[in-house]
Amino acid sequence: MSKFFMNERENLVNDAIEGVILTSPFRNLAKLDVDPAIRVVLRSDWEKKNVALISGGGSGHEPAHVGFVGKGMLTAAVCGEVFASPSVDAVLNAIVAVTGDAGCLLIVKNYTGDRLNFGLAAEKAKKMGYKVDVVMVSDDISLPDNKQPRGIAGTVLIHKIAGYAAEQGKSLDDVKAIAQAAIDATASIGVAMGGCTLPGDGDEPARIESGHVELGLGIHGEPGVSVLKTQNSKEIIGIMTQSLDRQLKGNAKLAVLVNNLGGVSPLEMSLLTRELSHSPLKSRITYLIGPAALVSALDMKGFSLSAIMLNEEIEQALLADVEVSGWQPLVKLEEVARHKMKKISGQVMAKPSSNKQVGSIVEIITQTLIALKSELDKLDAKVGDGDTGSTFSSGAKMISDLNKAGKLPLNSLSELFALVGDRLAVVMGGSSGVLMSIFFTAAGQKSSEGDSLAEALLFGLQQMKHYGGAEEGDRTMIDALEPALNALAQKGDLKSVAVAAQKGAEATAKMQKANAGRSSYLSSDTLRGIKDPGAAAVEHVFAQLAAKVQ
Repeated sequence: MSKFFMNERENLVNDAIEGVILTSPFRNLAKLDVDPAIRVVLRSDWEKKNVALISGGGSGHEPAHVGFVGKGMLTAAVCGEVFASPSVDAVLNAIVAVTGDAGCLLIVKNYTGDRLNFGLAAEKAKKMGYKVDVVMVSDDISLPDNKQPRGIAGTVLIHKIAGYAAEQGKSLDDVKAIAQAAIDATASIGVAMGGCTLPGDGDEPARIESGHVELGLGIHGEPGVSVLKTQNSKEIIGIMTQSLDRQLKGNAKLAVLVNNLGGVSPLEMSLLTRELSHSPLKSRITYLIGPAALVSALDMKGFSLSAIMLNEEIEQALLADVEVSGWQPLVKLEEVARHKMKKISGQVMAKPSSNKQVGSIVEIITQTLIALKSELDKLDAKVGDGDTGSTFSSGAKMISDLNKAGKLPLNSLSELFALVGDRLAVVMGGSSGVLMSIFFTAAGQKSSEGDSLAEALLFGLQQMKHYGGAEEGDRTMIDALEPALNALAQKGDLKSVAVAAQKGAEATAKMQKANAGRSSYLSSDTLRGIKDPGAAAVEHVFAQLAAKVQ
């Protein structure tokens, strides 16, 4: 089964090219209209006054190379099929379309197909009277004994530097010399956990063992040079940067491009960039480029690092503004800015005080919930995850222990509610603890403003509903708590409150649908005849209060 969004496989690249042109922020791209098999994107604002720059290759490496067409970088990009070099005719038509008297430089990644097809097109164009020259990018250092190093993500740096030179009106010979100097100053190395998914194909057979990565995996999925028995980001970055440091000998400052091969999450790319900033190479790094996908490999789970040695000319070229969608501006590597302040603790501190009646009520509530642990867990196991009793019991036990130790501010309801709210958020797990903390914290605030007990508790309920999202009728504890508190406000006696809570809890057993909590994922058949555990807890608490408080 293919894991690729597409309509018709044969039109995939053409359709994608149109999408890129449609979304170009500079509105400066056009598609060369010659033949559907010739896929060339060129600058729509090009006037053929300066040296033209053409690059390209197989598709699947986006934004390369179409994303680098525009003022200050490429004049045109020639797109082949996925991972296949464009034809000689496609390259030749691109040369003819954009080359004026100043000539044209082809920037070619060092792969056999690209070398041959771009090379033959260049020779044909010369025969037609065009001034054309070629540079081969060979920045991959992962295969040290390879006489033909591959061109990978460092190619983008060459686009940028040669593009700046061409924009300054330099001659073809000068642009080529500057591009070649940049190639000689550039090195890249990549690593991946696996290959990529080709359009229309199923999953690639896993070649790299779990927990391992392959160093030097090619941008078309070619096997790398070695397998590292680690996925530790620090270790991997350390190995890669040591290789770059050895290749780029000397003390020259560097700009380093952090390239996503397509399948690495932004979180991981940020982590890898941080590791780079703490690597053995850090003292040489002046600028970072990315992290971003610049030369990807479809959805390959991997990344590469491309470093270029800086001189005044290269640095100026890399920093120059461009009008392309794929380039990432350089960021100077500096220490992470830190804003220091003293830690603010939200913990509520209150001076203990005594009140026999309040202490008795606290004990009734907490002991009721502790005793209900098993019953509520069993009830919740039928409609949730089976932990309502344990959750309420853990919170109740902490408050009970504080009460018995004489550490509660029993003579001040506002302070008591605030302290209870603070402790429940710590002890009770999941959303229940936070909701009960909101309830008591908000009630404590209103109580401190002089509101009555009923008014304070109703305000706490209002805030619980506001943040929790549940209302009466959604099959939660609110179905028992809201009518109970309304009865407290209207009638003031605990027997009426207990009756209201009981009716509310019993109503939840008849509700066909839960609109909040884990029960919301269950069918009406599963819920039928079963009380909501939170509502049952509220029912029992008020029943005990009505029976025991005089």
